[in-house]
Amino acid sequence: MSCSLTDAPLHAPVEIRHVGGDRAFRRRLMELGLVPGTLVTVVGVAPLGDPLDLSVRGGRLSIRRQEAQALTVEREGSALAAR
Repeated sequence: MSCSLTDAPLHAPVEIRHVGGDRAFRRRLMELGLVPGTLVTVVGVAPLGDPLDLSVRGGRLSIRRQEAQALTVEREGSALAAR
């Protein structure tokens, strides 16, 4: 089942399926390593809900909730079951 990264549960790996937004925005997210097929884990959320702290490819980064909404993800287990 696909959803946005903002809806992903904490500490559960999800796979990026699609990066939305305008061209420059997509490019910036992809430069950060957020490309389709990459596993991402939401490891924390700031007290007011913004930004999200992510674990990506062995590194950590924070992105705004608005940016996270542009990322369509799928839970790791359901992604593997669909293949």
